[in-house]
Amino acid sequence: MTDKRQFIDFLVQQNVLKFGRFTLNSGRISPYFFNLGSVARGGAYAELGSAYADAVLQSGVDFDLLFGPAYKGIPIAVATAMALAERGVDVGVAYNRKEAKDHGEGGLLVGAPVSGRVLMLDDVLTSGKAIRGAANLIRSEGAEIAGVVIAMDRAEVMAGSDDTAVSDLRSELAAPVISIAHVSDVLAYLNQKPSQSEALNAMQAYVDQHCAL
Repeated sequence: MTDKRQFIDFLVQQNVLKFGRFTLNSGRISPYFFNLGSVARGGAYAELGSAYADAVLQSGVDFDLLFGPAYKGIPIAVATAMALAERGVDVGVAYNRKEAKDHGEGGLLVGAPVSGRVLMLDDVLTSGKAIRGAANLIRSEGAEIAGVVIAMDRAEVMAGSDDTAVSDLRSELAAPVISIAHVSDVLAYLNQKPSQSEALNAMQAYVDQHCAL
């Protein structure tokens, strides 16, 4: 599933991408809301993993391990690893806990050993807090950040900056940040839906005011 319109269609069908009036954590009023946590069935995760796997392979990024930052990144990493295995690329998967376990195997890390070049997978960047925390943990293990793959680049300029969350993270990690879809793809999708003219107008006004395309 590499076609952008197909991917946006999938996001809408799964209630991941909604249009309306939403208050973001920042307090900003947005005409759309994105929540990959709405994916809740096996078939949908198979489609999602396929989209991520296609993006990973098309990026050409060299990596040894997939890493899913807790919590939304965990099922994304597993679904992507399964889709990659179907394409002949069998790699390990690891993820972190929010809090260290003090019994059993203990520690913050679960899954394959964190080493080599690590590719992180997450849903969408807002503050990037989860990704940055995971990156610090990965580097503390002596591993290298190969890059980050996300589902959607909102392309919103951060307060008090000329950078978007994606461009800022890319610079900080000195690694590629790859998105399957971009807010401009959402505009293109709405533009082909005459019944969504109100959502399109609201989206266009929001993008013109807050986004860097």
